[in-house]
Amino acid sequence: MTEFWVSSGHHLTQRTEGGGLRVTDELILAYLARPELVPPDEACAAERALHADLLAQPRRIVPPEAVAALADADARENWEVLLAFRDRLLASRSIEAAYLDLVRRGLQGTPSLFLNQLVHLILRNALDGCDDPFVLRAAELFFRPQRVSRQDGAVLLADSEVIEAREGGAPLSPLVAMLGKEAANELDVLNPENAWSYWSRSDAFSMALNLGSSARSREGLARVIEAFVGHLLNLRVRVEPLERLEDTDWRWFVGLDAEATRIGNALWRGETVEAADQARVIAIFSLTFADAAFVDPAVGDRHVYLLLAATAANLVAMKPQNLIAGLPLRGVPSGS
Repeated sequence: MTEFWVSSGHHLTQRTEGGGLRVTDELILAYLARPELVPPDEACAAERALHADLLAQPRRIVPPEAVAALADADARENWEVLLAFRDRLLASRSIEAAYLDLVRRGLQGTPSLFLNQLVHLILRNALDGCDDPFVLRAAELFFRPQRVSRQDGAVLLADSEVIEAREGGAPLSPLVAMLGKEAANELDVLNPENAWSYWSRSDAFSMALNLGSSARSREGLARVIEAFVGHLLNLRVRVEPLERLEDTDWRWFVGLDAEATRIGNALWRGETVEAADQARVIAIFSLTFADAAFVDPAVGDRHVYLLLAATAANLVAMKPQNLIAGLPLRGVPSGS
C-alpha cells in the first residue's frame, strides 16, 4: 500500500476494534508541540511547569487554578482551549466518536484548526488503502481551504495556504493569478498523466484540482463523501455528480459550506438568486441512501442534494460537519 498524508498524524494513533482511531499519548504530545503551546523564552515559571508536567504525563488532570496561575492572558486562553479539547478526546472511545460528539453538541469554542486536524485523521483512516489520487486530492477539500480560479471551462482549486505562502508579482494569466508567478510552475493540475506524482507530494498539498471539466475529479469528491458518511455514521450512501439541479420538487439539500448553505436556502425559499451567486456554485451532487429506514419519512427515497460554492473572494472552506448534522436522518446507527 502506498503511504499518504503522513502529516495527518495517523501513525501516532491506534485502531480500535470498531475500526476507529484511539487517542494515544503520542498524539497528545504532538498537540503539545504546537508553537502556540511551547512556552516562549519570556514565559512565566507556571507556564513552563505546566508544559513540562504534561510532556511527562500527557493525560494528567490539570486543575483550573494551574491555568489561572499563568501570567499571560493569551497563554491562559490557549491552554484552556487545548485542555478542553484534549479532555473531550480522552473521554471518547475514538477520534471518530469525539468528532461526532463535537458536531452533535456544538462546535463553539473548538478552533477550526483542531476540527480540520480531526477530519484529516478521520479521512486518512476512512480512505486507508485508497489507490486513486483523484479521490485523495478531492478529500483535501474537507480539511484544507481552497482558492478557486476559472479558466476555459475549468474550475481549478488550489490549496489556499500553499498559494498564500508562494504567490507574488504581477499575474500573467487567470491560472497564474490564482497560483502566483513562481508557484504556477510548481502546482500542477492533477490529470491522468501526472497522477502518479501525487504520492510523493501528498503532504505538500501542491497539486491543483480541476473540479469543473474533469469528471474524475468530481467522481473523486463523490467517493470521498460516501466514505466520510459511511465511516462516521455506518450508513451506505450513493453520491453522484450533477451538471445542474433540475428537480422541481426537491425535498432536502445540504450546503457543504457556508456560502452554499446561504444560496441553497434562498433557492429553497423560492427567492431570486442573482447570476453572480449562481456562478459561485461549483459542484452539485445527489445523495441517496441504501436503506431508507434511517431516513426522515418526509424525504424517503428521494434524492438529497449537496451544494458546494465559493465565496465572493474565490475561496472554498468546506464544512464537512454539515454532512453529519444536515442529513435527514433518524435512528442512525453508531459510527466507528
